[in-house]
Amino acid sequence: MTTAGHKPARGDRGDLWRGGWYRPAQRQPSPNFGPRPAGADISLIVLHSISLPPGVYGGVAVLDLFGNRLDWDAHPYFQTLRGLQVSAHFFIRRGGQIIQCVSGDERAWHAGASCWRGRANCNDYAIGIELEGLEGQPFAAPQYAALARLTADLARHYPIAAIAGHEHVAPGRKRDPGAGFDWARLQRQLMARLDRPLDWPRMAA
Repeated sequence: MTTAGHKPARGDRGDLWRGGWYRPAQRQPSPNFGPRPAGADISLIVLHSISLPPGVYGGVAVLDLFGNRLDWDAHPYFQTLRGLQVSAHFFIRRGGQIIQCVSGDERAWHAGASCWRGRANCNDYAIGIELEGLEGQPFAAPQYAALARLTADLARHYPIAAIAGHEHVAPGRKRDPGAGFDWARLQRQLMARLDRPLDWPRMAA
C-alpha cells in the first residue's frame, strides 16, 4: 500500500521497495508515526544527527528512544528526554548500516515545528533520515555512501524534489546535522546516482 496519490517515480526499482519499506534496510519498527494528510506529496528529505548519549556510537539507545523503550535512568542525559515520543524513517549508523523505523508512506515524528521554502509542517511531506553522529562533528565515509544510495532510491520511488537539514527547516531551534556535514560531498555522490537535480540549502548550492 502506498500513500494516497503516490505513484512511483520514473526509474523506480520496485524490487527495492515493499510499499513504503526499503528492502535493503534492517527493520526496527517504531510506534511513533501517523497517517500523512490525504494526497500528500512526499517531496522533501530532512537530514538529522543523533547519538545517545551525545557522542556515544554503536549502542541501542537511539532505537530504544524511537521504540519508546529507552530507560530514562540509564544515563543522566536521558532525563532530558523523559517522555519524548519521536521517530525518523531511517537511521544510518557510522558504518553505513541503514535501519528503517517508519514506512515512507507514513508520517514520522522528526521535524517538529518546521518550514521549507514557505511550506510549513515538514513532517506531512518529508522523509526523515537520522545520521548517527554529533552535530557539528564530521560524519563517516560509509554514512555518505549509504545516504547517497538511499537518497537516490527514495527520489526514484517518491517525488522527492529537495533535501535539507533540520537546521534549515527549523532555524534557530535546531542545529543538526551542523557544520560537520559535508553537503558538497553528498552532492557529488548523488550526481553519479541520480539523473535529475534536487533543491538544496543555499549553503550547499
